[in-house]
Amino acid sequence: MPKLALSKDFLDEYDKLQKGVRKLVKAAISKFREHTFAGLHLEKLESAADPRVRIIRIDRFWRAVVLKPERGDVYCMLAVLPHDEAIKYATSRRFTVNQTLGILEVRNEVALDRLRPALEATARSVPDRLFERVTDADLVRLGVDGDLLPLVRLLTDEAHLQALEKVLPAAQHDALIALVSGMTVEEALAEISVSLVTEEAPRRVDPDDLVAAMERTPGQIAFVSGSEDLDWILEHPFAAWRVFLHPAQRKIAYRESFSGPVQVTGGAGTGKTVTALHRAKHLAARGKGPVLVTTFTRTLADALAQQLDLLVEAPELRERIIVTHVDKLANEIVSEHLGRHPKIIGEGEAESFWNTAARQAGLDRRAAFLQREWEQVVLAQDIRDEQRYLTCRRHGRGSRLSAGDRRLIWQAITAFTSRLRRAGYRTHRQIADEAARILGEEPLSGKQPLPGERLLPGEKPLPGEKPRKPYRHVIVDEAQDLHPAQWRMLCSLVEPGPDDLFLVGDPHQRIYDSRVSLGGLGINVRGRSHRLKVSYRTTQEILDWAIRLLGPDPVDSLIDEPDTLSGYRSTLHGRRPAVKEFADRAAELDALCDQVRSWIDSGVEPHAIGVATRTVQLATAAGDALRAAGIGSIPLAATEVSPGSVRVGTMHRMKGLEFRCVAVVNVNEGVVPGPSAVTPADEDAVTHRQDLQRERCLLFVACTRARDALYVSHNGRSSPFLGGLGG
Repeated sequence: MPKLALSKDFLDEYDKLQKGVRKLVKAAISKFREHTFAGLHLEKLESAADPRVRIIRIDRFWRAVVLKPERGDVYCMLAVLPHDEAIKYATSRRFTVNQTLGILEVRNEVALDRLRPALEATARSVPDRLFERVTDADLVRLGVDGDLLPLVRLLTDEAHLQALEKVLPAAQHDALIALVSGMTVEEALAEISVSLVTEEAPRRVDPDDLVAAMERTPGQIAFVSGSEDLDWILEHPFAAWRVFLHPAQRKIAYRESFSGPVQVTGGAGTGKTVTALHRAKHLAARGKGPVLVTTFTRTLADALAQQLDLLVEAPELRERIIVTHVDKLANEIVSEHLGRHPKIIGEGEAESFWNTAARQAGLDRRAAFLQREWEQVVLAQDIRDEQRYLTCRRHGRGSRLSAGDRRLIWQAITAFTSRLRRAGYRTHRQIADEAARILGEEPLSGKQPLPGERLLPGEKPLPGEKPRKPYRHVIVDEAQDLHPAQWRMLCSLVEPGPDDLFLVGDPHQRIYDSRVSLGGLGINVRGRSHRLKVSYRTTQEILDWAIRLLGPDPVDSLIDEPDTLSGYRSTLHGRRPAVKEFADRAAELDALCDQVRSWIDSGVEPHAIGVATRTVQLATAAGDALRAAGIGSIPLAATEVSPGSVRVGTMHRMKGLEFRCVAVVNVNEGVVPGPSAVTPADEDAVTHRQDLQRERCLLFVACTRARDALYVSHNGRSSPFLGGLGG
């Protein structure tokens, strides 16, 4: 019986097609349901670089490219392109099996032939060769094809190697890049093995068995199990992460067990969240206890739940995974303890409370300074008395305080919390702190389960059994944004041990005012930290542009070390971001509407377009402008996505989401960075720098939500973060 396989490149192209063309493509490949491709005309091209490549006619304009290995009854859909582009693709690509890794590879033979004369000419005039100290045998050990060795021997400069990125097989190019970066042959082999291979490479690789190579390349090739599977994939091409999990991600997500807490880091689009969701599926399938998946915001928690609904189809398995955000979780725990829901104080009223507390203590300090001192020092370190506050280290706070200053600040904090208590108010971080104390001091009795606790089907607590923790596994997304009190609460929800905590995050995307040392919280991830380096969402052109937004200052990781984006790259390429300047806001909003309409007219579905601004007011204005122009729009925070509406919201709300096209507007001086979000330098120079870095990260996050196209605009003077970053 014939089998159908889909390449990731095919789905990427399919996702960009207009609905009418998608329907034609689906009708063509759905003939596979009759278990035969006999109804399709598989055209063989005499000039093809690989005789196993075929063309399928979709209509007069569109063609699909198919790989039909000689062995095995498999048809692999490679691409769907306009006629001329499909012919160029089909005649230029050659498919081979990497002799070291056993994975399927593709290279552009026509492009390599065109580059060869220029490389030969350069090699004749330059005596030194890039790999002259590496033997042929070692290059072959790294997976370089024997017939490519003469070309590799011509290289004299790293720039030439970079120019070959799009035409060489990815694994071979990565191996050569590893050598150029200073790695030994053994180190380079380990690097590509870890990042590109799911399982241990076979001892013997059959160079003619393309089907076996496809099966070893799940990050690029997916086999379709039946008509329902095909229908689902073609209905959700943008959710290809469910089908394609890169080997580096798969090794982490489906490892049988870790001996303790795990940390996964990586830049935007490297698949951290995807890895976390697959890990949740794996742990739930093991059936050793309920799995909690949590994150910082409701918007992101809703997105995680929706993605899990797609990923985990079995109801009994999905029930074992509880998804919620940390504020809701803390609220439920405290509500259960109090017998009522705690009231949350608003920002404006909290500021008034702080100002009153400062006056009562005789302090000349801003409300923002006192609030941060309370949250980042007192609550962060779980300080409960004045004496400990007087002697504690104020990590991350730059202004030096005398003992007298600390006493006055403690008086103000005491006055603030006392007034909160009298008024029946709490803050979110205060509730998390209370939840951690409740979990630590009043363990679960077994008779009254904590909110969110789930017993597996048929499972009952044993009489006299020691009170157990509510969850067996806790998975945390966007870990860099959680406050220490929230971490204490999460640690109290799970018994320490194998597979207790699985944390994913990126310090370069820290957009909330929290700084955490995992070691200081007793969370040891040494030896169990993994870094993902390849972005599968954002193009290299967008990454190159967006990384410059972060500025030159180093970023602290969660393990008290500087974090770096060294080696961070994308496999995708596209247009550079467009940066536009306008005289006033009205002109800028008119241009936004024109840009969004242009994307829609080109075939991008409205819900795959995101618009971001720095403030709620600006987001409202952008949404109003789009609707006035006849373009549907809904808030990013909307619980249900409308296919016919563009999603609009603040940069904070963009966190964890992704779109084909993103517009970031009103990136003006005086707006980005947000004036109220930045501590004055004369008040606290260290916090001032941290605030600016956080605002840079916020803009970086918004811009890297884009997969294909990024549009950035401002009216009047631009944000200083855009200095020198033209379109």
